[in-house]
Amino acid sequence: MSNPKQSPYIRFLNLIDALDRMNPGKKLDCTEESLLDKIVSSAFEKKPVLVGDLISLSNLGSQATLHGRLKNLSAMGYIKMAANEDGRKKEVLPTKLAIKRYEEISKCLEKAAKST
Repeated sequence: MSNPKQSPYIRFLNLIDALDRMNPGKKLDCTEESLLDKIVSSAFEKKPVLVGDLISLSNLGSQATLHGRLKNLSAMGYIKMAANEDGRKKEVLPTKLAIKRYEEISKCLEKAAKST
C-alpha cells in the first residue's frame, strides 16, 4: 500500500501524542479529558460547574469513578475546588496548568491545519 498524504487530523493526533510524551506524568485518560473539557469550557463561558454536576454525568461513568477522576485531576494540578457562595458545594475551576494544556492543544491544531 502506498503512503498517502497524512490528513490534518492524523497530523493533529501525532502532535498531541508528542505533547503527551513531553509531559509523561500528566497523561489523562479519556474520562479525565472529558471532565477537564467540561470544566474548562464552563470556565470560559463563565458558568460555574460544581462537583455534583460533574459526578452526575452518568454517560462518563459511575459517581465513584468520576469522583476518583476529579481527585486525579486535582492531584495532577489541572483543577482546584473552591467553596461556592453557600459553602456547602464545591465549585471546580481549571488551573493555569489546565489552561496552558488547552493552549498547547490549540497550537497543535493550528499547526496540523496549516500544513495542508
